[in-house]
Amino acid sequence: MANPFKSLAANIDREAWLRFFLALAGLALAFAAAVFSAAASEAGNVAATVVFASSALLLAGLVGVLTVPYLARRVVAARVRAALHYELTREGTAYLIVILVIGVAALNTANNLLYIVLGTMLSAIVVSGIASAAVLRRLELDVDIPQNAFAERPVAVRVTLQNPRVWTPSFSVTVQAPSDDKKKRRRWEWQKTRFTFPKHRQWFQLPDYTLRRKLLLPPPPKILTHPVYFAFVPAGHTATVQVELMFPRRGQYSQEGFRVSTRFPFSFLIKSRSVALERELVVYPAMTEPDELLEILPLITGEYVSFVRGRGSELYRIREHTPDDMVRHVDWKATAKTGSLKVREFTREDERRLRIVFDNPEPGRVSPEAYERAVSLAASLAGHFASENVDLSFAGSNYDGSQRLDDFLRHLALIQPQPSEWVLESMPVSTDFNVILTSRTPGSIPNAIWECSYVIYMERKGDRA
Repeated sequence: MANPFKSLAANIDREAWLRFFLALAGLALAFAAAVFSAAASEAGNVAATVVFASSALLLAGLVGVLTVPYLARRVVAARVRAALHYELTREGTAYLIVILVIGVAALNTANNLLYIVLGTMLSAIVVSGIASAAVLRRLELDVDIPQNAFAERPVAVRVTLQNPRVWTPSFSVTVQAPSDDKKKRRRWEWQKTRFTFPKHRQWFQLPDYTLRRKLLLPPPPKILTHPVYFAFVPAGHTATVQVELMFPRRGQYSQEGFRVSTRFPFSFLIKSRSVALERELVVYPAMTEPDELLEILPLITGEYVSFVRGRGSELYRIREHTPDDMVRHVDWKATAKTGSLKVREFTREDERRLRIVFDNPEPGRVSPEAYERAVSLAASLAGHFASENVDLSFAGSNYDGSQRLDDFLRHLALIQPQPSEWVLESMPVSTDFNVILTSRTPGSIPNAIWECSYVIYMERKGDRA
């Protein structure tokens, strides 16, 4: 059996308790100095009175500056913000204006009935705040989000709200993303720099600090952009709402938390509580339209079948006989016509290897529309050939992932134009047939890759290499 005192000691915040006891000691010394200051003042000792009074003030100030803010940030502030986050509605504003008018009328007329009405209206606001806080108390939230999705395609998200209370139900609860009230601004920060100067043919470096402005990058887009409403959650029950979300573009979506709020009972105030629930979602590129894909697929398939040779059912070509060829592959009709031994060569069905290459361009090389179309086309081709039981592999600029389809789609979801040392000339030539998406101009592809590839130019819909 574990020692309960050891587990209790392990959970104690030692630094907070140390500052707390130091604050008690400082306040005790300040109180003692104040007592001595009063005694010295009664005795008529002016110097001792000034010293003791200054010491008491200094000790109290040190405690207030060094200890109270730290404890407030560490213990109190987060709980207070979570418990007292109210927002006044338009109805509540109109209600307060009516209260103000009745209050002025009550003061001017000294009418007891107006005072009773004023007190009743003020108590309604207090009751509204207490009731809304009771509705949100102990609610548990869970948001089930898939690991990935495709842009411009709906994806189902399940929002679950559990009410573990025994007696109290919850009414009119809304789950939504937290509002960004703080605008992103440039902030000042110290950055370390170095200055060098020659002296006696040696270089000396002196550190210096410069105050520069740093631009805060915008956060990733949020996942839950529309509020989810729960009209009623009984005590001890769980309510689930399934929402269809659609993301307009590819990329990384994340959300650090959610906000649970209610207007119950009078809609004067919106009481909300933040729930720390982190969720991330990678949105894959949008799939290309079927019409555009059907224009390219027959061309790729034709080149692919022509490239892959071997034993199979479809005739590839008739060629001269070699000593390694089997007798059953001899084409006797062609042999009789030409007078030399000819054999049939078929497309191979047991080695369907295809490699999709995305040659990422530098910024400004292609237009944003053409770039996004190329990314979507690469994802569409990868998904199509993966469903055709083709042995797929992937390559490209800055791609160091595995040969799994999900890894390549994730790479395409987050890719952006950027300079890279990777070039097509460095790609090894293998027995794979390549489908290359590039920003190069026609005629600039290396011949060794040209002969075993189908090239799609980003600024053009498609072309044969």
